[in-house]
Amino acid sequence: MCGIVGIVDAGDASVPLYYALYALQHRGQESAGISTFDGLRFYKHKGQGLVGEVFNEEVLSGLRGFIGVGHVRYPTTGADLPENVQPFNFRFKDHFFSIAHNGNLVNTKELRAEFEQLGEIFSTTTDTEVIASVIAHEYRRSNNIEDAIVLCMRKLRGSYAVVLLLDDTIYAFRDPLGIKPLCYGTFGEDHHIVASESVAIDAIGGTLTRDVAPGEILTIDRNGVSSTQITACSNKAHCIFEYIYFARADSVIEGRLVYDIRRKIGAYLYEEDPISADLVSPVPDSGTSLAIGYAEQSHIPYREALMKNRYMGRTFIKPSQKDRETATRIKLNPIRDHIRGRSVILIDDSIVRGTTSRHIVEMMREAGAAQVHVRIGSPPIIAPCYLGVDMPTREELIASDKDVEEVRESISATSLHHISLESLVEAIGIDIGELCIGCLSGQYPLTIEGESCFCRNIDFVKGSFQVGLESF
Repeated sequence: MCGIVGIVDAGDASVPLYYALYALQHRGQESAGISTFDGLRFYKHKGQGLVGEVFNEEVLSGLRGFIGVGHVRYPTTGADLPENVQPFNFRFKDHFFSIAHNGNLVNTKELRAEFEQLGEIFSTTTDTEVIASVIAHEYRRSNNIEDAIVLCMRKLRGSYAVVLLLDDTIYAFRDPLGIKPLCYGTFGEDHHIVASESVAIDAIGGTLTRDVAPGEILTIDRNGVSSTQITACSNKAHCIFEYIYFARADSVIEGRLVYDIRRKIGAYLYEEDPISADLVSPVPDSGTSLAIGYAEQSHIPYREALMKNRYMGRTFIKPSQKDRETATRIKLNPIRDHIRGRSVILIDDSIVRGTTSRHIVEMMREAGAAQVHVRIGSPPIIAPCYLGVDMPTREELIASDKDVEEVRESISATSLHHISLESLVEAIGIDIGELCIGCLSGQYPLTIEGESCFCRNIDFVKGSFQVGLESF
């Protein structure tokens, strides 16, 4: 999870950073932070809570500078503690240094132990601080930040998209498998932005240029942009759940509009298991575009059976199960006149623990639904995610030890169907060999202790090239 953004702006960077983080709020709701630099001084502000709670006009006016980075956090490594709020800020060798990260390393413990042996003192429990320590250590030795990042990428194992502010320059880089998304765009007159999703670029009136390539470093300052390709990999491993759930539907990732992918998923859900019913309804908001595709393909009327409280966050990314259950009751309210006495096809993106699905089906039945047919836009989740998704143990996953019929009984649905992996991949339009499907298959794209691996070959290559904005 988490959302990151970096901006190089000829004027005041804090305001566009704020709006970009607002657009990425769906990626993390536990904390938010911004760091800026004005050429002489470093400014920072961060805190626990939503973007609108952490920042106000007075705070933003104090974040002076033409360049900056920002972060919204959902914790997968490191507890939800004040000291873990990003960006992390340092000063060494007379340089200002700020870093924000989206992803999850699988060798954090080993790297942390290695650097503690060297005398490094860690003040947080996050893998982001480990990344910062690796870069700082190599930078002290080489005095070349790009070389330091290359050496860092050799050490890291896992998923990461990073924005690093070093004085008046932003360095943005992505793991060699491209597990986590990162894109680049422009706005205004030659202003630059890198962000987790294209919606952050849209929010400030910018134009998406392209995705940052897996294993690439972008160097961005007032003089423009340069690119260095650090790694070459036989296959990528883009997180499949970005297309199913995480990304906003209006984002463009790897050249594909997420909304269109989800509509196709909905259409395939009907084709795989046709059923008659009175209406098709989404579990809002992540099921909405899926349900539209299902309704278009089936010609069953689309009608909302659940109304969402728009002032609530995503229940999935609440940190405890009790919080998730409470939030579900507050977040969703059945529209009884649409439901009473009717057969409803309820479309959702996934079933993780099963408790939220059970509560929703019970809510529909209490509102008078005659039948509740549940259709899911992902295959059963049978294995943990070690690369940045809050699915940490098999014991928490309802489908890890239950078949579809047992899950149906557990959530009290009239019927249950998950999209097949084959149809899901076809809807996304990316070869299955270019996707990370570890949570759906139990096979991971990199070495994880105790798990099966279908590893990619990663080669570190030399070569850098300057690019103009027109050809970039």
